[in-house]
Amino acid sequence: MSARTVSPASPPSPAPASRADLVADAALALLAERGMRGLTHRAVDEAAGLPQGSTSNVARTRQALLELAVRRLADREAKVLALHEMPDPRAGLDALVDALALATHRALTRNRDLTLARYELALEATRRPELRAHFDAAGARFREQLGALVTAMGSADPARHVLSLVAWADGLMFSCVAGTFHAEVPGLAEVRAGLREVLGGMIGR
Repeated sequence: MSARTVSPASPPSPAPASRADLVADAALALLAERGMRGLTHRAVDEAAGLPQGSTSNVARTRQALLELAVRRLADREAKVLALHEMPDPRAGLDALVDALALATHRALTRNRDLTLARYELALEATRRPELRAHFDAAGARFREQLGALVTAMGSADPARHVLSLVAWADGLMFSCVAGTFHAEVPGLAEVRAGLREVLGGMIGR
């Protein structure tokens, strides 16, 4: 595997459009840096450069702060994955593989901290049913878009194939962001080769 690199096509982090976005972005950064224990209203105020009490005005409880972070995470990851910009299925399997590989590689490199924050929130959601509902709703729109793509490519079992594809991508990202391959992040060509094998086996091409 190659050393970690940054894809030249990686989009910059979006500028916060509101104080709520500023708070949520600071919360996500803290989750990546310090984990769930490091996420407090005071810490978010400091990380965001806001007066003390500002985060409480936006999200009064810890649950509200976590929900705000989940919503912001979904918006930012949607820009990283950019499924709405995927090629027309008529362009063929290789075009789809290229686009998905680039999106996955962006999550592994420039957006590594965002991916790490997602895993922190996913684990917390296993202990908070209210957060679980928000987390699952945010992920549902991604699965629906991916399902439409594999269906258009000729998948005979879209639901099962989406599960397999997400499991492959999540396994790769976890291993390279937080697991035993964290120091050996694959290059774009390697990600593409893996995706080609997975999608090719599903679609039969």
